[in-house]
Amino acid sequence: MLMNTFQELTDAVEKGNRKEAARLTQVLLDAGTAPLEIVESALVPAMSNVGEKFKNNQVFVPEMLIAARAMKEAMAIIQPLLTAAGIVPKYTAVIGTVQGDLHDIGKNLVAMMLKGANFNVIDVGINVPPEKFIAAARENNAQLVGLSALLTTTMPAMKTIVDAMRAAGLNNVKIMIGGAPITQQFANEIGADGYSPDAASAVDLAHKLVAA
Repeated sequence: MLMNTFQELTDAVEKGNRKEAARLTQVLLDAGTAPLEIVESALVPAMSNVGEKFKNNQVFVPEMLIAARAMKEAMAIIQPLLTAAGIVPKYTAVIGTVQGDLHDIGKNLVAMMLKGANFNVIDVGINVPPEKFIAAARENNAQLVGLSALLTTTMPAMKTIVDAMRAAGLNNVKIMIGGAPITQQFANEIGADGYSPDAASAVDLAHKLVAA
C-alpha cells in the first residue's frame, strides 16, 4: 500500500501537482513513514526523473520549475521534522549569479534541483561579489560553490571569484560554473573544478565533485 503511495508522490511531483504532493506527503507521515525515507524514496527519484527527461528534451524549463515547486511544497512539510530530528543534508552548496549579472532563472533551477538531490543550498542571489561567495562558503562550511553567468561581459567575474577563493585558502571547496555563454574550455582556463550545461547535469556534476 505504502509503496503505491511513494510512487504516487513521485508522479505528483513530476507532474508538478503541488496540492497532491503535499497531501500524499502527509498521508505517508500519518502512516508513520520516516521523513528522510519520503525524501529518499519519493522526492529525490522524482527530481532525478525530471532531470533525465530534461536532458533528453522530453520536458523543458517550465516543467522543471513546476516539478521543483511541487517538491518544495512537500519539503515544507518534511523539513521541520528533519530539523527536529537533527537530520541535515550531507553536503552544502553556495550558489549565486556573479557580480554585474542580474539573471537568475538558471541559478534558481540549479538551486531547486540541488535541494531535490538533498543538498543544503545557500542561495546568495544575483550580482554577487567575490567576498560574499567566500564569506558564505566559510560560514556554512560549504563543500561546493556554484557560479552562474548569462552575459559574456560578466564571464571574467568568474575568474576573479575562483582566484579570490583560492587566495582565501578555500582549496577544499569545489567550484562549478554554468550559464549560456560558458564552456568546458572556459572552466579549464579559469581553474574551475567543473562545468555544467544545464540544471539536470549540474546535480550529477555536484555529486561527482563532492564525492571526489
